[in-house]
Amino acid sequence: KEILYAEVDGSMILTREEGWSEVKVGRIFKSNDCIHAEGKPGWISSSQYTAYLGSHKIFTETMDNLLDKYGSLSNRLVFISDGATWIKNWTEDAFPQAVSILDYYHVCEHLHEFSSSIFSDKAKEKLWTDKQKEWILSGKVETVIRNIKRIGKNSKKAEQLINYYTTNKSRMNYPYYRNIGCGIIGSGAIESAHRTVVQK
Repeated sequence: KEILYAEVDGSMILTREEGWSEVKVGRIFKSNDCIHAEGKPGWISSSQYTAYLGSHKIFTETMDNLLDKYGSLSNRLVFISDGATWIKNWTEDAFPQAVSILDYYHVCEHLHEFSSSIFSDKAKEKLWTDKQKEWILSGKVETVIRNIKRIGKNSKKAEQLINYYTTNKSRMNYPYYRNIGCGIIGSGAIESAHRTVVQK
């Protein structure tokens, strides 16, 4: 019954030949590898990594091969990523039964970008944004979309945010995700992999 997590993302590095280039990074770990000590940040005791500088096609083939070694996973495989289209398309095509999670912290980041463009009063902005984050965590994405529409009429940022949430709504069931495996809903594991695997 153990959950296998796979996190994937792109990271920019400066190369001599081509300037800034994107490295695709993947990290795989099991739910039993997630260590939570009271009052301390969680950490992962064991992971498998892969990284590739270049086309996402070659990178995803490598990830496919690594994940195949874990045997039949179906809905015990959980992907966590941002809203990058190539990642979403690959996971849906290659692993249709897997659980796909939109990173909660990217969701919040986009929400803050929108709210800071609407509110001039920072206290009101914080109150409104915190309430939307509560609703997102409780699975009320439609409520949040309606609230964005209401306060963001004729706003380009509102339109972009609504599109982002609508496109990814099926990947925002956070009450369910927090009750499976080790309850991870963010991509912190892959963000740290950028630093430790690629940038260092």
